[in-house]
Amino acid sequence: MTHEDAGHYAAKHPDAKADPAIAAAIEEKQTDGRITCAAAHAIATKLGCSPRTVGVNVDLLEKRIAKCQLGLFGHGSVKGKAVAKASSVAADLETAIRAAMDGDRITCKAVWDVAERLNLKRLDVACACEALEIKIGQCQLGAFGS
Repeated sequence: MTHEDAGHYAAKHPDAKADPAIAAAIEEKQTDGRITCAAAHAIATKLGCSPRTVGVNVDLLEKRIAKCQLGLFGHGSVKGKAVAKASSVAADLETAIRAAMDGDRITCKAVWDVAERLNLKRLDVACACEALEIKIGQCQLGAFGS
């Protein structure tokens, strides 16, 4: 969706209806119309559904996702992305990132998987992707690149 469509997220899902349990959990965790990426993922884990399902419900409730765990969006006063290029990228990390790529990009989920496998922070892997000029796509919550 474009910037002009902000606040009209439900339009992405014209035939969908909010799940009452997920909607209640989102309402409980949201503040000022925003729910953090971490809180949305916690809801998915708690309710045994996919992050994407929670993301659809966030859209249907016209809420915004904040504080992307990869630093890509929703960090308030930070202009643009909170993620920055890493000053250097270890060879094993670059190898893992490149192996996880899908074409010329890497998915959000793949970044999370690389971070877990190498015992790194997700943001550190995202910073390495920035340094390697590899775009991250397909947000697990559906916020971008879906």
